[in-house]
Amino acid sequence: MSYKTILVILDTPENANVAVDFASALAREYGAHIVGLHAEIVSSVPLVAPMEIPDPVAVQALQDMAHSQAVEIERLFRAKMEREGLDYDWRSFMSTVGYGTEPLIESARSADLLIAVQPDPSKSSDLHVDVESFLFESGRPVLMIPYIFTQPKPIRRVLIAWNGSKEAARATFDALPFLKAADSVEIFSVDTSESSKHSPEQISADIGATLARHGVRATTATATCGGKTPSQVIENRLADNSIDLLVMGAYTHSWLWQLIFGGTTRTLLHSMTAMTLLAR
Repeated sequence: MSYKTILVILDTPENANVAVDFASALAREYGAHIVGLHAEIVSSVPLVAPMEIPDPVAVQALQDMAHSQAVEIERLFRAKMEREGLDYDWRSFMSTVGYGTEPLIESARSADLLIAVQPDPSKSSDLHVDVESFLFESGRPVLMIPYIFTQPKPIRRVLIAWNGSKEAARATFDALPFLKAADSVEIFSVDTSESSKHSPEQISADIGATLARHGVRATTATATCGGKTPSQVIENRLADNSIDLLVMGAYTHSWLWQLIFGGTTRTLLHSMTAMTLLAR
């Protein structure tokens, strides 16, 4: 298994540079085709003048700004692809509802892997509307890049957040190309009373044996909460082990909400310190 079609979400000019650089690095590594995807969001919110009449000039200005950003993102994407000599397609769609339209979702469903940059929590932008729900409506694995990253970095150390669920299983097997190429892989379980009918050690050993048959040498580790939430335990593990990639299942329609071990928190992806592969 390898990633042969990588779709990169280019939602804002600020994120586009980083997203394209990461996608290009992976495309070179796996010999993949890249699809650049952008939604040119047309404002459907009426702006009201003092006489309570929609202001067409203001609406047009917003649409012109959205179009100029789309042109800028396409130029950046094409220039990078041509410079790197990579095989690529460009797809841009007009939308009044963000990234939740069927043409965009259909494009994503044909890819092996989606790449997106985490929105900067300090910057509010309409261009982020529905990006998270769009990613998981696609049914494809999503590689989220922390917004603090400025350039690609190799994936050497991988942590699998494992609880035996179908979502964790999907994410783990979707991550196989990364797991096979990594220097170290750890299957990490947080022992909670709601995790599973079986012990964390047992479910970790089972997936570890399966991965070994794929040529992945993985170690297993278990931790208790000790007054912390599972997400806090995982965050500590990421920091202590200098993890490059976190692999985890996503439990809801949005990665902003309850993501792991029965829905512990949104904090893992708000305070991302490692790239994160999610699947649902």
